Amino acid sequence: MTSSSLCRTGEEAKAALAEVEAWVAENGLALNPAKTRISDCRRPGEGFEFLGYRFEAGRRWVRNKSRKAIRDKVRAKTKRTRGDAMARIVADLNPMLRGWFEDFKHAAPSELRTLGGFVRRRLRAILRKQEKRPGFGRCLADQQRWPNAFFAGLGLFASATALAQARRSR
Repeated sequence: MTSSSLCRTGEEAKAALAEVEAWVAENGLALNPAKTRISDCRRPGEGFEFLGYRFEAGRRWVRNKSRKAIRDKVRAKTKRTRGDAMARIVADLNPMLRGWFEDFKHAAPSELRTLGGFVRRRLRAILRKQEKRPGFGRCLADQQRWPNAFFAGLGLFASATALAQARRSR
């Protein structure tokens, strides 16, 4: 197989694909024709998905399916009617958030910030419910009452902070 992952021309890409197909066939495997194609992932709209990421326009994004999966898992652990203390809920969320961060720390940083905001909004909704107040934790007053530092104080894993620390330690 070729050592370079990107090809300069379409002919090089076709030759590389033929080489990969031959190797796969020799090892008793097969490429899925619906999922195998040649494209220029540096152009918008011509990207591809691999290992939970979406590679497109020179960037790495979290694949929509992966993003939906983590949000569904967070929703399952942060129902507004959950009667646990906030510290217990945070302790329940943290291993999942750490694992997700390890899988997707190479994605665009905005992906990490967006997930963190989503988690904190869900936690604010629980706090509102515990105070017997309606709403979903989206208003500015809730963000001032329970700022990000409040959740950090409870030990909530923040992937954006972890990414900043990882970059500083290099």
